[in-house]
Amino acid sequence: QVQLVESGGGLVQAGGSLRLSCAASGQALSRRVMGWFRQAPGKEREFVGCISWSNTITSYADSVKGRFTISRDNAERTVYLRMNSLKLEDAAIYYCAAGREFSQPGRDRSTYPYWGQGTQVTVSS
Repeated sequence: QVQLVESGGGLVQAGGSLRLSCAASGQALSRRVMGWFRQAPGKEREFVGCISWSNTITSYADSVKGRFTISRDNAERTVYLRMNSLKLEDAAIYYCAAGREFSQPGRDRSTYPYWGQGTQVTVSS
């Protein structure tokens, strides 16, 4: 089993930055792909980005590419999402997710059987 707890959300002005953290506990975390998703009111949960278990591959949604960066510290059992140049449309609940052992990075929610409870990001004009 894997447990995930997100933190770092809050209110930020458009153009500002936030760093989200995902603290993980459980088995074989260093062998799992980790992903970030978000869900805005009235919309489906969408892929933001992911990082491979080997820490060598990252993938991002086109809407955040060049502004968001995912990193992981396996020793600290934490995954980060650095968000720069935030836009109004980035406002959402952000979820951390963990994949199965040695699974490949993926954009589909089915890649990730484990999910956190989410952290709210609000962007003001």
